[in-house]
Formats: sequence, structure tokens, C-alpha cells
Amino acid sequence: MHPAMPLSVYRGRFAPSPTGPLHLGSLVTAVASYLEARTHHGEWLVRIEDVDSTRVIPDSSRQILHTLASFGMNWNGEVVYQSQRHASYQAALAELNKNGLIYPCTCTRREIADSAVMNSERPVYSGKCRNGLSGNYGGRPHTLRVKTEYSRIEFVDHLQGKVHQCVQKEIGDFVLRRADGIYTYQLAVVVDDAWQGMTHIVRGMDLLHSTPRQIYLQKLLGYQTPVYLHLPLVVNKQGEKLSKQTLATPIDLARPLPQLVATLRFLGQNPPDELVEGDITSFWQWAQANWQAEKIPKGNRFMSEL
Repeated sequence: MHPAMPLSVYRGRFAPSPTGPLHLGSLVTAVASYLEARTHHGEWLVRIEDVDSTRVIPDSSRQILHTLASFGMNWNGEVVYQSQRHASYQAALAELNKNGLIYPCTCTRREIADSAVMNSERPVYSGKCRNGLSGNYGGRPHTLRVKTEYSRIEFVDHLQGKVHQCVQKEIGDFVLRRADGIYTYQLAVVVDDAWQGMTHIVRGMDLLHSTPRQIYLQKLLGYQTPVYLHLPLVVNKQGEKLSKQTLATPIDLARPLPQLVATLRFLGQNPPDELVEGDITSFWQWAQANWQAEKIPKGNRFMSEL
């Protein structure tokens, strides 16, 4: 798919990382992205975001795809694996390099922390290596950073409303390739969304802060910017996002309907109780006929892990 394709047909995606089985938080994103695509008579693709090989759990990709199929979410086309897309990420870096927009950085984490400029939320890289490295850095490990500008990125999220960020001030020059040679999420997701012709991105609120960086990269690479909708996160009783780190319970493949109905309710919909007693086909028929994205709550909330 060419980055310059017109954004006329709805094309969305679910892009999990294979770091373990899906949990209820993952299911919320899958269901919302699926229903947004289907109710717009669009395509719903699945991409496995395994670009960071150090975090991949063996067999997770197969488990994730099996779960989606078991829950009645059928995707369009072939599944894309980021681990097979390295040449495209390198080509994007070469394009940025040709235009003088990236540079090597040999700063260690300690050096970055010591020289960082603090904003209200997090340390911002100072740009120490931006004007060139002193001496011959030779084979020393180095990241590749993109040069940012002191200008504001603005967009309107379909659920969260207007968002703005000055990337240079709030983030600084950010990393596109790590010192160990692994391409970062920010680069991979931008290249892949453009290549696959994504028109709409439905994902969790935890990625809202990354979106201005991605829009900035889209502009540098001449890509179109999709429409974004960032969903509320499912949190545990301690207010922590459900994740492998917070020991989230995996989805129960033996009980799809109670979890699907609970997911719709979390998303502000009002499915009847009897859907739990039906079958997968009748669930999706009701969900697609009654889906209203404007009813999704904005804020993160607890949902019982059933």
C-alpha cells in the first residue's frame, strides 16, 4: 500500500505485541477497533508488533491469533509481522538521513539522565550529540535520534478531543533505532501504518502521548495522518493498567460470551443480558447493529476480570 493513497476507505487494525496472552485490556482494544471497522464497512487488519525481539514470548503470536478467531473476530488479508519488515524501517532511516534529519548518539542512560532537561512529567534529552560526536566514535554502540523542531503538533482525537504537544520541548530528539540495532516502536508503527494504508487508529490511552511523535515522523516522511481514537484503559483495583507486569489474567477461551458482553459494557454500550446465553454470531450481529462509539467513556476504569 502506497503512503500517498487517499484516505477514502476505512482501514483499521489491531496490533498486539506478542509478549504473552491477551487479557481484558487487550480485548477492549480488539473489540472496539473491530467494531469501528465493521460498522464503517471497512477492513480490519491484524499486525503482530514483534519488532522488539527481546520482549517476545514464544508461541504468543499463535495464541493471540487463535484467541481472536475463537472470539469471532476475523481479519482481512494476511497477518503482518514487524520482525519481517526490517528492510522497510532501514529504508525510512535512509530517507531521513538523506535529508539530514537523524544523527548518532553515544550517550549512556546515565549521561542522558545527568544532562536531561526536566519538564513537568519526564526528563527531556538535551540534544548533546545533535551537532556531531567529538573524536572518532568508531564502533561504539550508538542510537539514531531524529531531530525535532520547536513547533506544536496538534490533532483532534475522536474520543479524547484536542491534543497538542511541542515535541522538542516535551520529548526532545527521540530514538528511532536503539544501540542494540532494534528499531523503535515509534518508527515501526509509523512506517507500517502508512504502508498498510491505515485510515483510522483505535488503541489505548497509554499511547496518546506517543501520537504527536508519530505525526511528526509522518510529516517528515511524507505520509498521511490517520484519524485517531484513544480508548480508556482497563485498570486493576490498584488503578494500574492491566498488563503482563501487573499479572493480568489471560482471556478465558472457554467463556467468550461473558467476556465479550463485559467488554461492550466497559465501552459504554448496553448489550442485553441474554447475549451471554446465545452464540458468537448473534453477539456480533447485535454489536454491529447497535455500536455507538460516541458512548465510549473517556476515563480509565476498573473491570472485573470475570
